[in-house]
Amino acid sequence: MSNEPAEQQSDTLHFLDYWRVVRSRKEIVLAVTILVVLTGTVYTLMLPSVYASMARISVSEDAPEINPFTAQQSYASSYNPYFLRTQFEVLTSKPILHEVINRLNLQAEWGRDGEKLSLDVASKILQNSLSVFQQRDTTLIVISAKRDNPNEAAKIANEVAEVYRDSRLDLAYTVAHGAINKIEEAVKEQLVRVEDSENKVQQLRKNLDIAVIGGEGNYDVDEMRLQQMEGDRLAAHRDMLDKESLLKTLEGLDDKDLMEQASYITFDQIVVSTMQQIQDIDVQLSALDADFGKNHPEVKRYLLQQAKLEETLELRLQALRNGLQTDYVIAKNRYESLDKALAGVRATSIEAQGEKYRPFRIAMAQLETERFIYNQLLSKYRQETITLQVPRNPVEIIDSAEPNNRRVSPNVFMNVLLSIFVGLGAGVGLAYFIEYLDTSIKTADDVERVLGLPVLGLIPQKVRPLIEEGPDSEHGEAYRVLRTNLAFTEGGSHKGAFCVLSGGSGEGKSTTVFNLAYVCAQQGEKVLLVDADLRRPVQHLILGVSNRFGLTNVLLRDVPVEEAIKATSVPNLHFLPSGRLPRTSLGVLDPKRIGELISSLKTKYDVVLIDTPPLVGISDSAIIAKETDGAILVVQYRKYPRDMLIKAKQTIETLGVTTVGAVLNNINIMRDDYYYYYHSDYSDYQHDFQGEEMTDERG
Repeated sequence: MSNEPAEQQSDTLHFLDYWRVVRSRKEIVLAVTILVVLTGTVYTLMLPSVYASMARISVSEDAPEINPFTAQQSYASSYNPYFLRTQFEVLTSKPILHEVINRLNLQAEWGRDGEKLSLDVASKILQNSLSVFQQRDTTLIVISAKRDNPNEAAKIANEVAEVYRDSRLDLAYTVAHGAINKIEEAVKEQLVRVEDSENKVQQLRKNLDIAVIGGEGNYDVDEMRLQQMEGDRLAAHRDMLDKESLLKTLEGLDDKDLMEQASYITFDQIVVSTMQQIQDIDVQLSALDADFGKNHPEVKRYLLQQAKLEETLELRLQALRNGLQTDYVIAKNRYESLDKALAGVRATSIEAQGEKYRPFRIAMAQLETERFIYNQLLSKYRQETITLQVPRNPVEIIDSAEPNNRRVSPNVFMNVLLSIFVGLGAGVGLAYFIEYLDTSIKTADDVERVLGLPVLGLIPQKVRPLIEEGPDSEHGEAYRVLRTNLAFTEGGSHKGAFCVLSGGSGEGKSTTVFNLAYVCAQQGEKVLLVDADLRRPVQHLILGVSNRFGLTNVLLRDVPVEEAIKATSVPNLHFLPSGRLPRTSLGVLDPKRIGELISSLKTKYDVVLIDTPPLVGISDSAIIAKETDGAILVVQYRKYPRDMLIKAKQTIETLGVTTVGAVLNNINIMRDDYYYYYHSDYSDYQHDFQGEEMTDERG
């Protein structure tokens, strides 16, 4: 066979080792899986049924707060990505939950034995029962309530929606009423100032004996001119103050804050449109970045477009700053010019009319100012009072929750399916863990790697002596493979005296040596089976012969070896029983006598196979093995730890005994398909060997 197939086979075996572990421990995997599945199923069935009901609401942002000193402005609507997320938190906040608990009397409903739950405990239960999320591709908010009663779940979902709607309305009306009340107070105070100013003017007119023509204050052309200029100066002063306030606000904002608040400060359509485009690109980039990453061409195109828009916005905002600065300078210069001109006219008027009219003129100017402020406040008050009466609807309930009798939890199918996967995973993990702790011999590779011995045979499980199973037994092939492989060992022959050893008891050594002797005899060889296990002999029981005389009698020279050897019912197979062990066994296993006996037997038989006691703890095997041509070590599949087998091999090596190979015994073929791969190799060896024998016979 070439090296390439061998390498491929080795790789395949290495891959199949994982499956071999699972298959060899399939009882554990199955038991753990069944246990986990049963536990998961019982736990699922014991869980209370949970029902869900959902209500859908539409929310919108509130109008800007009232500014009583500026005209009402229509703010351009803009998308706020944080608004809905903020409302999610508001919906599950304590004020909303507490109000729902109070309206539905949940403390008493959820209490036991007539005792009410504490508000904190009821809030936690309610919060755990609620989930709030945005419906995909919409601005709708879904309120989902889960309870063990479908009617209660629907009632809670609807109540949360209603409480949230009422709270938004109450907040809007509270803020609006607060602002209107403040304006009303300012109107009343301003009316008092106007009346005081009017009284002062009337008193001065009487005291100074000032005649008026065409109405109060219009007594001559210069006075009319003075009043006109005073009004212009006041308007210019107010305009300058407004621009100064706006300019200071802009100076206090950095570029980023200015970009975020530009739509509220200016009504430049280019700024508003550019901000909207940047926000739209942000939304597109969020979706594209999640799907394709930052290096995608479409993402790069949007990033370049966004950079250009931001650059345009910065230039526009800088122009806004410069324009406001210019407007402020112009307004300031206009105010200063009007003030200077008014001062000149006033000085001329005073100079013309004397100091007599000065207090009157000042009082008239103050009166006009107070009247103007009063009219502005009164107009704003009436406008906002009417606006407040217009119905507001920041929250609209789209769909009310209805009881749903289809439970959402527990999901029996999913839980059982999950239990199956968890059970399989735990079972496989436990199987690998036990396999890791198991240091016994499991494969032929383990024998070769740990003991450094060639594997002569692989014996399946539940093998009995072949004399009981018959010559056509299906297990006989394994021992014929063992006999064949002995010819391929380093000695090059399966003939001679061999002892069969094992590290511990119960490894199938006696059955192995008997069946090997049986197949050798079937092949026409003259075979002698020696039972040297003096403490626990079993070979005479297999053959059904007496154990009264045997090896012990020969070694003690009570009888000659020819009289102790017995013929068997198997052709070409002879048997030397162990004999009864005397009370004092000292001197029975004398190395010299054993050596002489084995040498004598080798001249009379083709194959001498010796059954010996276990190596560990008993010295008989070592004494016998040293006098043989070689030792065959029997290793039972998955029984003893490797350390004990290594110690047994070291004992053999210390005595200088040649170990021709090992036999892996009692393999569970049904659990471990690893056997088949090696069995095919051994079958190839057997066929090759039989082919050589047929060629020799024909030759």
